[in-house]
Amino acid sequence: MAESAVVLDTSGLNCPMPLLKAKKALNEMAAGALLRVIATDPGSVRDFEVFSRQSGHALLESKQADGRFEYLLRKKG
Repeated sequence: MAESAVVLDTSGLNCPMPLLKAKKALNEMAAGALLRVIATDPGSVRDFEVFSRQSGHALLESKQADGRFEYLLRKKG
């Protein structure tokens, strides 16, 4: 059975809010937990790539469709 991810919908929020909300959510999650972030800000693509590199959280998935951006992160640890 696939692990279920916590879903964080940041639609309508502009940079840097999607990332800040994702950071806050990750801080409250257990190590290894999954977080799926939904965003509508095109700038979030670069933000999440840089964030995962710098923070050590794994960016498992980054996809875009119909003006929606989705990221799947695994909390480090």
